Amino acid sequence: MFNLFRAATKNAAYQNLSPGEFMSKLNKSQNAVLLDVRTPAEFQSGALENAINIDFFNPTFKKRLAMLDKSKTYFVYCRSGNRSAQACNIMKGLGFEELYNMAGGLMNLDY
Repeated sequence: MFNLFRAATKNAAYQNLSPGEFMSKLNKSQNAVLLDVRTPAEFQSGALENAINIDFFNPTFKKRLAMLDKSKTYFVYCRSGNRSAQACNIMKGLGFEELYNMAGGLMNLDY
């Protein structure tokens, strides 16, 4: 039974982390890409340092994701955690393996 649980966990599309856990793990990661999937206007109003912006609502979103390096670790966030969770699912389908979602998004991050 334990092995079945481990297999299911390992194959999950992504891992949800609280904003604090997300930032802590990001700061310790050597091979990380910080991905902001909000709109350009949201991104320009304030974003996490070193984040790249790929707008979830842009028709080329999936195509732009497919061009990213799949060997890297991706930390994905948005305003509330909804778009970033959807983006992680899309990325898993494209072959990305190590994905972290900021559960609750920026609205729950204490700066």
